[in-house]
Amino acid sequence: MTPEPFVRRVFGDRPFAEIGEPALALAHDGARLVAVAGDVGSVQWSGGAIATSRWTGHRIGVYERDGLRCRHLTRSRYPVRSLAFHPDLPLLAAGTGSYDGGYLFEGELLLIDTETGAVVSALSEGREVLGVEWLGATALRLVLAPTDDWDNRLAHQQGHVAVVERADWSAVGKETVGYEELAAPVEPAARTNRAGEARALLTDLAAANGRTWSVRRRVWAVEALEDGRALAALDGVRAESWLPSGERQWAVEDATGGRQLLPATDGTSLWTNAERGHARAGRGKRPSPRTARIARIALDTGRVLETVVPDAPAVLLAGGSRTVLRILDGPRKSPARLVLLDRTGPVDGPEAGGFDVFNHPFPVRRASAAYALVGTDPGEPHRDKWVVAVSADGTPRRLFPHSWDPREHHFGGPAAEIGRSLVYAGEVHDGRGIQPGGAYVVRRSLDGEVRWQYRTDHPATALDTDGETVYVAYNSGALVALDAEDGSVRWHRALEVGGAPTVALSLVLAPQGHLLVGTVDGRVLECEASPGGRRDPS
Repeated sequence: MTPEPFVRRVFGDRPFAEIGEPALALAHDGARLVAVAGDVGSVQWSGGAIATSRWTGHRIGVYERDGLRCRHLTRSRYPVRSLAFHPDLPLLAAGTGSYDGGYLFEGELLLIDTETGAVVSALSEGREVLGVEWLGATALRLVLAPTDDWDNRLAHQQGHVAVVERADWSAVGKETVGYEELAAPVEPAARTNRAGEARALLTDLAAANGRTWSVRRRVWAVEALEDGRALAALDGVRAESWLPSGERQWAVEDATGGRQLLPATDGTSLWTNAERGHARAGRGKRPSPRTARIARIALDTGRVLETVVPDAPAVLLAGGSRTVLRILDGPRKSPARLVLLDRTGPVDGPEAGGFDVFNHPFPVRRASAAYALVGTDPGEPHRDKWVVAVSADGTPRRLFPHSWDPREHHFGGPAAEIGRSLVYAGEVHDGRGIQPGGAYVVRRSLDGEVRWQYRTDHPATALDTDGETVYVAYNSGALVALDAEDGSVRWHRALEVGGAPTVALSLVLAPQGHLLVGTVDGRVLECEASPGGRRDPS
């Protein structure tokens, strides 16, 4: 049975979108296939790390050379170092791995069936695999980094070369290539950057198919206008506007790119937030501190109307009659505070307490007031966080503790207001990493009463609601619609474009009734809000 259409339109589409920034590309002339490895990036910025658990941005795509359709897409735990098509079998070998920053070289040997997409991690123990090369139908040559650099200063320039034999590589099972098969003397092994070669090959392949290739990554924010336009903020673009016809109306380019979009109270402009990283400094000079660049942009033309440059990172808070800017801990460790943005310019507000990217992100959609998470202990602001409402004059008012279970420490996450209640997502902190059922969506009255909660294994990236249904995007690639009244599942869907999986990083329910979704691979999707009109009990 063919599933009903879900993604109705794609803005910002292009060939090889799924792999992000390419690192490797390899063409197989006989099979008319192309393997591409790349990275869509992390899901963390200075204003939030709400979906980093169980996340990897490393991708391996298998594409058809004629038409460039993505046949299969594989998530890799580690960066991809090498690729090799088997000479006879429909099989792709991928060597992956990285240095853990303090001791080990970790990685995998992945065997990908190019017909079915099935993936086998073949090594019995983790090792960074620098190189893979088929020496024939039965022999695979591997170059492996040393296991660690404990007492070897040259470990980052060395490798072990081993040849592994199998009669039928398509039958190799999980973790069946043993440590003893990889024992070999160390020798010099260069680490080669092939990103330039990959970019050139993708450009040529796209041109051969009458298309243009370019890199777009991470749509951090989306907004939908009453006139049908779609707005987005992404890497390299502070803000862009797409017409209902599918044409890009305007774009404001930026070296880093936008992280937040927030409609201004005048109805004709929007605020954007583009963070600035540490700039490199010359000898004897300090690097410039990380900060933000807040700008108000005209909706009709994309013209920058005004700019605010605080001396520290900042996040925009939505809601109410004033736009509020939360200044994070600055380079001089001055108290973090709120700034009120209006037509007369920025106005300093009260202190807001310390902020960290895991505990305090709390972007609220449909908000009647600006909301924030604020700790009660200035020395440990991550503990005993409260949901705070900010009045029009900037005065914060405590509503209820963010965590409703004293046995659990809850990280911040996306939220939306429904009447006299808030529905929000987050993650339960555990020193071992996120545990089964460790991610939640909860609806609470403004007095703190828990009306319902919904638990999953992956954290949410974005959330919105129309008051009857709560739409939640997860970093697993799932989209879930929950009944706003009782939290039951209305429908559950794995997000795909052209049959290939993707992940929503941002989401909004448009006035026209559809979902607007920004993906980690740089696309903006117009999706059905009620696919098939059926409830899914799963």
